[in-house]
Amino acid sequence: MDTRVQTRVSAYAVAVEDGRLLLARLSDASPIFTPGLWHLPGGGIDPGEQPVGAMARELREETGLELVAARLLDARTYAVQRHGIDWHLTGLFYAVDLTAGAPVVGETGGSTDAAVWTPLSDLDDSLLSPVAADALRLLAPSP
Repeated sequence: MDTRVQTRVSAYAVAVEDGRLLLARLSDASPIFTPGLWHLPGGGIDPGEQPVGAMARELREETGLELVAARLLDARTYAVQRHGIDWHLTGLFYAVDLTAGAPVVGETGGSTDAAVWTPLSDLDDSLLSPVAADALRLLAPSP
């Protein structure tokens, strides 16, 4: 089987409010990570699009919430194989402030099918995408 190689740069929102992290559940349409895992809102940056603009667009589509402010936290790389594609992903992590409100998925047929605020104490790496698991490590206090 021939494996194709794809490179993607994505921008992700790390939104924490009242000890809860905003997460989006990956749907069957997820191109890179396993459906059913909880993931950070965000996604691929379109050609010519600025990272914060891409993240704001993805936030609206995946959670219905609007971006108020963003600050770059970190960047990480991932190598994932899915459906015969070797994905080489660079993820930009942004600490964000959002408008108030309950998250609601606004995009039909997109890569996410649910969005929720989840208490940090309830999160388990086995239920998270590699991106969301890394966000938890970014949020953990330094020893």
